[in-house]
Amino acid sequence: MNVKINRKLCVIVVLGASVTCTAAIANKPEPVHYENLKVLPRDISSHDLQSIMADDFEDGLGVTCGFCHANAKDGHGLDFVSDAKPEKEITRQMMRMTIGINKKYFKLKHPGIGNQALVVSCITCHKGQPFPDAATGNN
Repeated sequence: MNVKINRKLCVIVVLGASVTCTAAIANKPEPVHYENLKVLPRDISSHDLQSIMADDFEDGLGVTCGFCHANAKDGHGLDFVSDAKPEKEITRQMMRMTIGINKKYFKLKHPGIGNQALVVSCITCHKGQPFPDAATGNN
């Protein structure tokens, strides 16, 4: 009798675990793939993207989204995919530069934008302003 109960218990546990695993896999949200990301990973999470935009760009440069992103053609909101504004490409160049500086001079293995370990970031030079004062080093 003990053997029958153990077999039944084993079958129930295995079936329960299978159903739980299947449900967990089925409920996993599909990763978001953003269009036209050239420096940041295309599969970046919405949370990480928002953090980078708020912490690195809004705080570091004292700007809002419209500084780099063009207005939508229909006049409602912004067109985040568009490259119409030159500031967007300049930002990409600055991100690559920042990554390069952190990798070369501070030996960071994964100096991605938004990484808290970055020694040099937007705010290092910009100090909360859209344009750093390169001539005097003051903002």
